[in-house]
Amino acid sequence: MKPVKEVRPNWDTYFMQIAVVVSSRSTCLRRRVGAIVVKERRVLTTGYNGAPAGIAHCQEVGCERERLQVPPGERHELCRGLHAEQNAIIQAAVHGVSIRDGTLYCTDYPCSVCAKMIINAGIRRIVYQGNYPDKLAKAILAEAGVEVVRLGGDSSGAGKRDPTAKA
Repeated sequence: MKPVKEVRPNWDTYFMQIAVVVSSRSTCLRRRVGAIVVKERRVLTTGYNGAPAGIAHCQEVGCERERLQVPPGERHELCRGLHAEQNAIIQAAVHGVSIRDGTLYCTDYPCSVCAKMIINAGIRRIVYQGNYPDKLAKAILAEAGVEVVRLGGDSSGAGKRDPTAKA
């Protein structure tokens, strides 16, 4: 009997799988998002979306954005939670880890607030899986020259370049 040959994932697929697992810690009632920052093929930080440490989670107190029926991508200031990308960047600061020139793997496309933080943190590449409706984020990431890659749904996990992003 021949042994079954397992397909070894490429690096982008491997790190995205880790981001998906990180998203399982999310306490958001609307969307579970996970993010990791990688440099030289090493995971530096992780983050998932949810309320700041030490305060009640949305699961306990409810979601203001849901109550007000705010569409995705709008009125971020009404959310008590932090985004996964924000938490990953904050963890780097808390632990004194440089993420400059790193790659951010995120289960969703970043919003414009996160995009600005990503740019200022010096992250040069974003790999994402799910979409998020934020045209400003796409525009400023392109203007800043951040490479943005969407992982495709094919079995090889090969990324598809976002046509709105610069190389």
